[in-house]
Amino acid sequence: MSPPSIAGQRCFVHDFREAAARCPVCRNAYCRECVTEHEGRVVCAACLKKSVGERQAGRRRFARVAAAALPLLGLLLAWLFFFGIGQALMLIPASVHDGTEWGAK
Repeated sequence: MSPPSIAGQRCFVHDFREAAARCPVCRNAYCRECVTEHEGRVVCAACLKKSVGERQAGRRRFARVAAAALPLLGLLLAWLFFFGIGQALMLIPASVHDGTEWGAK
């Protein structure tokens, strides 16, 4: 069964305009002003807004997780840096500190 033709139909938003396309998401007919092309499909503004809003919600969730994780990552890196310096200082022989290494009399 083929989808019904939009010939003779009116825009879902503007009753006085002839429909030019049908939104594949909500299946309503719209005039040229009410539809836009997005990712290779012609969709209505309401469905486009809903689709983009869902994607942005996912991005906001990721941004919140990243904002919480970055300070922890910074603390870990600082700890590793100072731990490495401490380990390097521990390798210095004790004779350097008591003056026998440098020939002090």
